[in-house]
Amino acid sequence: MSGIVAIVGRPNVGKSTFFNRMIQRREAIVDAISGVTRDRHYGKSDWNGKKFSLIDTGGYVKGSEDVFEQQIDRQVELAIDEADAILFMVDAESGITGMDEDVARLLRKVEKPVFLVVNKVDNAKRLEDAVEFYNLGLGDYYPVSSINGSGTGELLDALVEVLPEEEVPEEDLPRFAVVGRPNAGKSSFINALIGEERYIVTDIAGTTRDSIDTRYNRFGFEFNLVDTAGIRRKAKVKEDLEFYSVMRSVRTIEHSDVCLLLVDATRGFDGQVQNIFWLAHRNHKGIVILVNKWDKVEKDTASVKEYTKKIHEVISPFVDVPILFISVLNKQRIFKAIETAVAVYQARSRKIPTRKLNDIMLPIIERNPPPGYKGKYVKIKFCTQLPTPYPQFAFFCNLPQYVKEPYKRFLENKLRKEFDFTGVPMDIFMRKK
Repeated sequence: MSGIVAIVGRPNVGKSTFFNRMIQRREAIVDAISGVTRDRHYGKSDWNGKKFSLIDTGGYVKGSEDVFEQQIDRQVELAIDEADAILFMVDAESGITGMDEDVARLLRKVEKPVFLVVNKVDNAKRLEDAVEFYNLGLGDYYPVSSINGSGTGELLDALVEVLPEEEVPEEDLPRFAVVGRPNAGKSSFINALIGEERYIVTDIAGTTRDSIDTRYNRFGFEFNLVDTAGIRRKAKVKEDLEFYSVMRSVRTIEHSDVCLLLVDATRGFDGQVQNIFWLAHRNHKGIVILVNKWDKVEKDTASVKEYTKKIHEVISPFVDVPILFISVLNKQRIFKAIETAVAVYQARSRKIPTRKLNDIMLPIIERNPPPGYKGKYVKIKFCTQLPTPYPQFAFFCNLPQYVKEPYKRFLENKLRKEFDFTGVPMDIFMRKK
């Protein structure tokens, strides 16, 4: 991953329209995800072969005008801390406002690359008006129109120039990231694993800024445990700010192989936890859900079943995910959590020989062929696993366009059952044979 770019600015300047244009350019080609994209404010884009993550801060601001201003300030500060480059968006139609000046004041002190993006420049008159944005004291500006895309090419050329080169980890150890909302018990979990046990080989400063990697050896497995838990507590940032936990999780998740998602059993699988779950899913990472503080929940024989069902409802259709009920405090099942993460890591890197795949899948397809469409019948002739870091399968057939989502899901479920891909998101592509 080559960096994180945050889009900041006051409400209604067109941040979301710009964001959607940026991520769709790529999603349409590469990142076609089945179902809806759950997190509308985070996406991936690339330009001239350089990939980056894009965060639209606009989606996280709620409330009245004065609350808006405080939250925007807070978000700009957060973006300044977390992102590699900042796109500050203003609106040519309304000119400079007081809120724009406030944001500019924060950005003028920043050491990072800041791009002043003047949106809604869709005619010559607006292009002339845009000159007034020099008064913000941020130097040159980029006139664009999010609606029709004009001007975005020049902006992106300049943007990818300043993004960091992709980091290559020095060694190829699996990376397990402990993620979750603040106070779910991430630090305690890691301390319980390494605290008294001291199975640590070395401490290395992580490649992810601001996270700590601990080399860990247990059960004959060696891996890096990535801890981002509470490294820099920002006094100004309210712990419950949704944006905060998303920003903090993006980099960690992108640089990991398996995410251990810690959920506070007393708070449940709420919106913020779901955001982090879909972020991991979106990045095709292995996922293990750990329901912590299980000792604090009043329960009966059906509790585990009910809790699991609730989680399945919100993560559907991707329900093939291990869910463990743990107590970090009592060290209950914490090593089982690591064992499960190792199993998920192995599943994620599993490669199935093409012959074996066809021997098993083709008879299943023959017994349950795709439904006909407009009197035409789809014949799937062959399938293969693509050479990617996570499971992706291509099925070759005569009419790929007629194979709909439900049938792809049917194939996915069969693959999961036959080859054990528990905890691992996968992609299925229909290709023309």
